Amino acid sequence: MKAVIAGVLALTGCVGALASIGDAQNDARIPLGGQVPVLQGQAMQGGLVRGRGQGGATLLLNGRPVPVAADGSFILGFDRDAGPSALLVQRSRAGEETRLAIAVLPRAWRIERVNAPYRAGRTTAEFEALRPGELARIAAARGRVTDAQGWRQLFRWPAIGRQSGWFGAQRVYQGKPGGYHSGADVALPTGAPVTAPADGVVVLAASTPFTLEGRLLMLDHGAGLSSAFLHLSRIDVTDGEAVRQGQLIGAVGATGRVTGPHLHWGLQWRGAKLDPLLVAGPMPGR
Repeated sequence: MKAVIAGVLALTGCVGALASIGDAQNDARIPLGGQVPVLQGQAMQGGLVRGRGQGGATLLLNGRPVPVAADGSFILGFDRDAGPSALLVQRSRAGEETRLAIAVLPRAWRIERVNAPYRAGRTTAEFEALRPGELARIAAARGRVTDAQGWRQLFRWPAIGRQSGWFGAQRVYQGKPGGYHSGADVALPTGAPVTAPADGVVVLAASTPFTLEGRLLMLDHGAGLSSAFLHLSRIDVTDGEAVRQGQLIGAVGATGRVTGPHLHWGLQWRGAKLDPLLVAGPMPGR
């Protein structure tokens, strides 16, 4: 097997010659990759980059398969806690292997240090009985594969308002980290419309509120990318339904474990939690 090795400097130069992720998503013309996959955008914690490689080739990111479209297009997501580097391997039908070392930029998260001991949230017998089934439904929804093509689109915010919660924010209690915030919150009154940020297929529509998430709606956008919308007051679509970008899918609410009405929008790519602010850009009008 012939191996082609491209180092961090070569990749950094390639990506830098394109654009930042915000600018990159405004230009859907991704050049055709030759032997080496071409990436568009900058790899960073919580970020998403687009790419194109050889048609018919397979891709592995840190040893895990990456979905690749027939034209060679793909996306890569980097978790909030992603390490400083990642390895992308492309294997052509002829057996040629290309390796790209990707430098993943770190980010400064909103960390609040609290001079008090960490206390886990209280649970009830009802919570303990319901939670395993809820988590199983969420995992099954994320595991569903559809032919949705929304991952190719420029994402839009599903609700417009004041951002009240930030991806990656975390409290540290006397040196013990609590769980970090895994999405973006938008403060709006109950009943405010929620629309699809991109084309997708409904993979979970919880008619009965979950204990933490409340009325939970999940969309698969294809290529391993999915959205979750929490605390809804109502859901206007059904399981298996194909939705279009901008379509009304539900309404803001205060269901589940919340202190007031708002929309929590979470994004994941194959288990990596992403920052909606990096994928959709700044909140319009803010």
